[in-house]
Amino acid sequence: MSWWNNWYVSFLSWRVRHIKERNFIVILSLLVGIITGLAGVFLKNSVHYTHQFLTERLQIDSGSLLFFILPFIGIWLTSLFVRYFVREDISHGVTKVLYAISRRNSMIKPHNNYSSMIASTITIGFGGSVGTEATIVLTGASIGSNMARFFHMNYKVMTLMIGCGAAGAIAGIFKAPIAGIVFTLEVLMLDLTMASLVPLMIAAISSYVIVYFLMGEGVVLEFAVHEHFALANVPYYIILGILCGLVSVYFIRTNIRIEKFITGIKNQFKRILVGGALLGLLIYIFPPLYGEGYSSLEALLTDNADALLNNTYFFDFRNYAFVVVLYVIGLVFIKVVATAFTNGSGGVGGVFAPSLFTGGVTGFLIAYLINMTGVITVPVSYFVLAGMAGVMSGVMNSPLTAMFLIAEITSGYSLLVPLMITSVTAHLTGRGMEPYSIYARRLAMKGDLITHNKDKAVLTLMKLNKVIETDLQTISIEATLGDLVKKVSRSSRNIFPVIDENEALLGIVLLDDIRKIMFNQDLYNVTFVRDFMTTPPTIVDVTDSMDLVMKKFEDTGAWNLPVIEEGRYIGFVSKAKIFNTYRRVLQHFSDE
Repeated sequence: MSWWNNWYVSFLSWRVRHIKERNFIVILSLLVGIITGLAGVFLKNSVHYTHQFLTERLQIDSGSLLFFILPFIGIWLTSLFVRYFVREDISHGVTKVLYAISRRNSMIKPHNNYSSMIASTITIGFGGSVGTEATIVLTGASIGSNMARFFHMNYKVMTLMIGCGAAGAIAGIFKAPIAGIVFTLEVLMLDLTMASLVPLMIAAISSYVIVYFLMGEGVVLEFAVHEHFALANVPYYIILGILCGLVSVYFIRTNIRIEKFITGIKNQFKRILVGGALLGLLIYIFPPLYGEGYSSLEALLTDNADALLNNTYFFDFRNYAFVVVLYVIGLVFIKVVATAFTNGSGGVGGVFAPSLFTGGVTGFLIAYLINMTGVITVPVSYFVLAGMAGVMSGVMNSPLTAMFLIAEITSGYSLLVPLMITSVTAHLTGRGMEPYSIYARRLAMKGDLITHNKDKAVLTLMKLNKVIETDLQTISIEATLGDLVKKVSRSSRNIFPVIDENEALLGIVLLDDIRKIMFNQDLYNVTFVRDFMTTPPTIVDVTDSMDLVMKKFEDTGAWNLPVIEEGRYIGFVSKAKIFNTYRRVLQHFSDE
C-alpha cells in the first residue's frame, strides 16, 4: 500500500498549497451533504420496503399475531448484529454525537457510517417503535467527522463537519433544509458565526436536492396546509402547548426509567426476551405503535381516526366515539413505553419520530374533545400538526426546530403563529420540570454535556488530567524541619504535600508558614512537619469534572488544590493554570 500512502501524502500537501482552508471547508460541506442525502434515501427505502414486505398481506379487520412476533424477531436480529458485527453500543444516536463533540474531540468511529443504518432497518422494519432520524443524524455526523479526519482537519472543522452531517441528515430525511440547519444550531452546535452557517446551509441544501431528486415530494407526510388559522383558536393552542409540555416531561422521564429497568437485566438473552415480549404485546394490542407511526399521523391529519383501529380487535367498535377516545389516550401514554422497550432491549432507533407521533395524537385528542362539546369547531389537522411541534419542542428542548420542521414538511407556513405558540408554550412548561432534553439528560448527569453557554462549553472541553501539576516536592509527616528545608532548596514551589508510606495525602505545608523559622538551624532536628502541617480546604478527585473543580475553587477561595486518585496523592491543580488553559481552549473554540 506504499503507492496509496505516497499518493495520500502528496494530495494532502497539494491541497494545503493550492486550496485555502475556507474554500476547502465549503467543498467538504458539499460532499458531506451529498453523501448524507444518499444515506438518507437508502435508510428510508430499506425501512419502507422491509415494513411493506412484512405487513402488506395483513387483514385490516382483525388483529394478527405477527404484530407480536415480528418486533421480537427484529430486536433479536438487531442484538445479534450489534453484538457480533459492530461490538459497540450504537443506540441513542444524537446523544452519541453530543458525547463525541464534548469528550472524543469530535471523532466518531468509521463503522457508524453504515452500522446504525443496518441495525435501524432491522429494528424498525420489523416493527420496533422508534424512528430513523437519530440513526441518520449519527450516520451524517459520522460521515462529516471521518471525512474531516481523512483530510487531517482540526477539532473545530471536525465539529463543523459533524454539524453539516446532522443538518444534511434532517434536511434530507424530512425534506426540510431550514429545520436541518436550525436543529444543528439548536441541539448540537456551540457557536453561530457566518463561517459556520454557510457550510451548514450548503450541506442541508445539497442533501435536500439529492433526496428530492431521488424520492420526490412525499418523504414523511403527504399533507399540505392551504388555509390560514383562526385567531379565535389561539387560547386553545395555548392549552394544547401546556398539555404537550406535560406530555413531554412524561415522555422523557418514562423513557429513561423504563430503559434503565430493561438495560438493568444483565443477561442479554433475558433482556431480549423480556423487552421483546413486552414490546410485541403492546404492538399486538396497539398496532399503530408498529414502526415509526407516520401512516397513523396521516390518518389523523385527514380526521380519519377510525383507521387507528385497523388490524385490531377493536375494529368493530370504530364508530363509537368513546372507544376512539380511550384508544387514542392509550396511544399517548403507551407510545413512549414501546419506544423504551425497543431501545432498552437491544433495538436501534431514536425518539424523534415517537415524539412527533405522541404529539400528533395529543393534538388530535384535544381537537376531538373540543369538537365533541359542540361549542366550537377547531380544525383537527392543525391541532395534530401543532401537537407534533409541541411535544417535539418539549422532548428535544428545541422549539425553533419543531416549528420549522412541521412548517416545512407540510408547506404550512401559514400556521407559523400557532406552531410558534404551541412549541414555545410546551417548551416553557416542560423546561420548568426538565431542564435538559432527552438527548442531553444522560450526559448532563455525568458532566459530559457541552452546552451553548460558552464558559461551560469550554470547561467541558478541558480535561483535568491536562492541568495537573506534578512538580511539587512531597514530604513525610515524620520528617524534620531540616528535611523540609532541603526540599525547599530543590523546589520552585511554595506548597509541599505531606504524604504517608501509602502515598495518601495527610495535609500540606505552606512556605509562608515556615518562613520565619526555616533559617533557625537549632530547630532543624527538634521540629517536625506534623507541627506546622495544615489541612487543605478541599480535595479534588481526578474523576471530577472541570465544572465541579471550578466550583470547589469558588467555594473555598483557594488558588491551589491537591488532586487524588483512588486515595493516592498525584499532584496539584492551580486556578492560574486553569485560566491559562481556558484562554487557549476558548481561542481555539471560537476563533473564526
